Amino acid sequence: MVTRTQKQAVLKLGGIGAVAALLLGAGLQLASAGENGRGSRAAGAVTVSCPTVADRVGAVPAAARAGVDQELRNLEQQIANVNARLAREPGQAANQLNDIAGKRRAVLDRIRLNITRVGGTAPAGLESLAGCALTGAGAAGNGNAGNGNNGNNGNGNAGNGNSGVAGARTVNCPSVSDKLPAIPAAAAAGVGRELANLDREIANANARLARLAAKPEGGPNFVQNAILGPLKSKRTAVLDRIEIDINRAGGQRPNLDALATCTLN
Repeated sequence: MVTRTQKQAVLKLGGIGAVAALLLGAGLQLASAGENGRGSRAAGAVTVSCPTVADRVGAVPAAARAGVDQELRNLEQQIANVNARLAREPGQAANQLNDIAGKRRAVLDRIRLNITRVGGTAPAGLESLAGCALTGAGAAGNGNAGNGNNGNNGNGNAGNGNSGVAGARTVNCPSVSDKLPAIPAAAAAGVGRELANLDREIANANARLARLAAKPEGGPNFVQNAILGPLKSKRTAVLDRIEIDINRAGGQRPNLDALATCTLN
């Protein structure tokens, strides 16, 4: 009797062990599948790739080093923010490219101002570093926002690359930063903010045009009345504030009125 009971206990324990082994094996398989799934998603993730800037700023005066270093960190943070957004919403790739191009132009302008206002030489070609591209699965067809000089730097040509939406047009605005006279140190911060505002307005107009390409609305004059007209008014106000900032700080007031009007690419 005792022997039979012991055998039954051994069999029960053996059965429990077998079940546990099966459950453990299943769990390991699920865990492995999950890891593989995450790995495949990571491998196919769309990310943004931007030109390096630190090796293009040249000699930075000691008085400008802290400010330039902060702006370089801002560029890295912008890339990290866009990649985090693309991980959550890969469908927003085109909009994110336009957005980061505008933000990078603002930072590049501030780097230039940081260097020149303490007597340094303005780095050449920074405006060409604003545009970024997409890498990873799904990047093909999304294009490169800002391969051309987009907005206020360089040639003022907005979005020579594919905007990411088939048939989408982009605005072409005159450059501003290279038309400015010497900027007094007291006006540099204000002028930098206004140049960033110009970039932001171009990015907003391009985003509106991208939505319009995906979902047309209005008549033949809709783009002029709803996008280009308001953009000119906003640019006129910003350009006027730039003129005032420079003149108030003792600089020669420039005449920037001719730079307000944008066209379409």
